[in-house]
Amino acid sequence: MLPYINKPFELLSGAVGASPDELKLIFSFLLSYPLAGLLKRVPDTRPDYKNLFIISGGLFYLVGLFSLWTGIRTLFISSAVTYGLAHYLRTSPYMPWIAFVFLMGHMAVNQLSRQFADAPSVVDITGAQMVMVMKLSAFAWNVFDGTLPEDQLSDHQKDRRIIKLPSLLDYAGYVLFFPSLHAGPAFDYNEYRGWIDCSMFDVPATVDPAKKPPTRKKRKIPRSGTPATWKMVCGLLWILAFLNLSSWYSPSVLFTDNYATYSFLRRIFVLHMVGFTARTKYYGVWFLAEGSCILAGLGYNGVDPSTGRVSWNRLQNIRPWGVESAQNSRGYLENWNMNTNKWLRYYIYLRVTPRNRKPGFRASMATFVTSAFWHGFYPGYYLAFVLASFVQTAAKHYRRNVRPFFLDPVSQKPLPNKKYYDFASWLATQATFSFVVAPFIILDFKQSLQVWSRVNFYGIVTTLATLAFFASPAKVHLRKMLEKKSREAGGHLSRTTSSENLKEPVLGLSADPGKDIDEAIQELQVEVEKAKKELDKKSSQKKKAS
Repeated sequence: MLPYINKPFELLSGAVGASPDELKLIFSFLLSYPLAGLLKRVPDTRPDYKNLFIISGGLFYLVGLFSLWTGIRTLFISSAVTYGLAHYLRTSPYMPWIAFVFLMGHMAVNQLSRQFADAPSVVDITGAQMVMVMKLSAFAWNVFDGTLPEDQLSDHQKDRRIIKLPSLLDYAGYVLFFPSLHAGPAFDYNEYRGWIDCSMFDVPATVDPAKKPPTRKKRKIPRSGTPATWKMVCGLLWILAFLNLSSWYSPSVLFTDNYATYSFLRRIFVLHMVGFTARTKYYGVWFLAEGSCILAGLGYNGVDPSTGRVSWNRLQNIRPWGVESAQNSRGYLENWNMNTNKWLRYYIYLRVTPRNRKPGFRASMATFVTSAFWHGFYPGYYLAFVLASFVQTAAKHYRRNVRPFFLDPVSQKPLPNKKYYDFASWLATQATFSFVVAPFIILDFKQSLQVWSRVNFYGIVTTLATLAFFASPAKVHLRKMLEKKSREAGGHLSRTTSSENLKEPVLGLSADPGKDIDEAIQELQVEVEKAKKELDKKSSQKKKAS
């Protein structure tokens, strides 16, 4: 750590109620803006200078601000082993899995150390390592994809595959990219390479030259000051909201004697506000990190050929309005930690599935386990993950069997009374997830159960009641009512297309745990039958031989 750099943060800590390390983290996000502005001005023809600038910035954050010497060692081990595996085992189909297991195991050691240290306000290397696991495991897969013929690759794999192993300088810049070092967003190596050599900013020939995005001084990176500033302002407002709300709605309020005396509805409201307050911190951090990436140019996501409008959402990690206004569980989760969702989808869920086969139980289970382990080992994470999976199933039943009553049977357009269903869905989703995410904030097992008990376990009760209801003859009765309504309108009953009907897990949470269990039993039965046939075949061969 640089001499005396901690003093101003210690003085400010008492005034704002945050720890010195937390203030330094916010400072690092803000410092990334002028640094990103300087980085953007490095000549486009000198990617080596850009890499050196990035590496210097990353090392300054790790050592100069936080004195994380062991953190440098941790990132070096993770990145060096991954690069070595990609170099020496490039063509092996096991290489990406070996890298993935190593990265997850290495991170688990540090996460357990942090958990046992029990110092949540101290910044250590685990946050950066979580980002690094996503980047480096994706890197390993992209390198392996570079050895496969194109007809075996999806469009996403073709876009991200690495045909030639990058130089150590390029790789170090990718690893230590300072605007997203501590909190993300994560991105693939080819995105970084396209940004640093400016090929990302090549405008398609279909775009009218008059509508090409404006640049400065013959640079290829379009102007990004306005969207970056907007992200920074929004991020600071979210951080300000967190600092103000946390004095009223910190997790500790849930354990006070006063809280137990509140009415049931007020207790639910306070529980919701505790969750909302915790989310504002993440909103602020992710907005600030994304804004500096946009200022550097890495957030560029193409230009609209008709309007010439530039899109800067390549690294978007959160949609606060999407979370807070979600009317179903999938909408809630899809708008949260979006880059982790992408990583789980492209590098776990679809990778576990054999080629030319549909993802099934194994893919869902592998994604769930990966997501849970990636977050850490606090019991609260697992309480939240398991319950959220069943909440998704319950929500799917409502959308399949209740929502159609509020749609026109022929056109499937909303009826005038659908606004009441939408409001009820929003209220139920927000109230249920306020209950579900409480252990994710509290972390401790006993304390999580204590908080749940103080609101009468309403999230578990309503979820189990819903599952029981739709497992009863009542579901058949509802389907008959829907069929009758469709016949009378001259239409036919069809399954509504909605996000709840998609089987692909979000943040590792299965869309249908019951169906996954059935698939697991079927797969086990198939394996048992295969084993029996093999034994019978061997025994018959022995008899013939004798």
